[in-house]
Amino acid sequence: MKQYDKVSVIITTKNEEKHIKNCLKSVKLQTYPNIEIIVVDNNSIDRTKEIAKKYTNLVFNKGPERSAQRNFGMMEVAKGKYVMYVDADMILSPTLIEDCVYEMENDGNLAALYIPEIVLGTGFWSKVRRFERRFYDGTVIDCVRFIKKDIFIKVGGFDLSMTGPEDWDLDKKIRQIGKVKLVKSKKLTHGFLKEWELYNFLKEKGVNPEGFGPVIYHNEAEFNLKKYLQKKAYYANSIDIYIKKWGRDDPDIKKQFGICYRYAGVFMENGKWRKLLGHPSLTMGMYLLKFLVGVVYVLRR
Repeated sequence: MKQYDKVSVIITTKNEEKHIKNCLKSVKLQTYPNIEIIVVDNNSIDRTKEIAKKYTNLVFNKGPERSAQRNFGMMEVAKGKYVMYVDADMILSPTLIEDCVYEMENDGNLAALYIPEIVLGTGFWSKVRRFERRFYDGTVIDCVRFIKKDIFIKVGGFDLSMTGPEDWDLDKKIRQIGKVKLVKSKKLTHGFLKEWELYNFLKEKGVNPEGFGPVIYHNEAEFNLKKYLQKKAYYANSIDIYIKKWGRDDPDIKKQFGICYRYAGVFMENGKWRKLLGHPSLTMGMYLLKFLVGVVYVLRR
């Protein structure tokens, strides 16, 4: 009988009773047979922990921020060869973990994988966010999510001094010592997906899962501009720490915060510019959002 290496999925939560069930359900419905689910909560006052305990007995409380929650789950609790961190409002496509393990074992030099992310939502601005997010897959704007545990420990996990750019910081540390790549996309068939318990939910949220392969669906609330900009402003508080750590002349820093790459390069490389021409209204909406985020960052400074 084949031995399947254990995968530890770490889910960080804080008052996520509206989302946690679908997230946990998507992990339980994975085609890969050896998974442990670890929920690290941050003092929720709703039913988050109560719901989580129906799916796993590995439910813990840790704070003060998500970096500490993730490090606790991935370093101190996880027993898997591989660790994967997700947020409570994320849904895993049914073969995602199986596909990630296959990629890692097919290339022993891989340290971690990027996973495509699909933003859910039926409104125009949710469609804009979904459109924008696809350009970032596997770039310096993205962050690895599926990681060899020994590599995660070797680089020291997430930097606890940051909330926001800590994902980029982890990504940079891992790329310094190992190979990373984007998990290969292979579309799932209708016959397979129609039996998936979350299939209709995703369609109601504006996305047909038949168009995608191994991905994470981000079940954010329908887009709210004020909350979106408030979140960006909060994350921006750690940007100076991140830039100081790596230096303004670092190649990734120049791309992540430089106008040329963030507003043009990442959308043009590898022939991606064709998508901009094919969806002019989404493109205009995307650049408006990026302009507003830029204003928030400038005002914060």
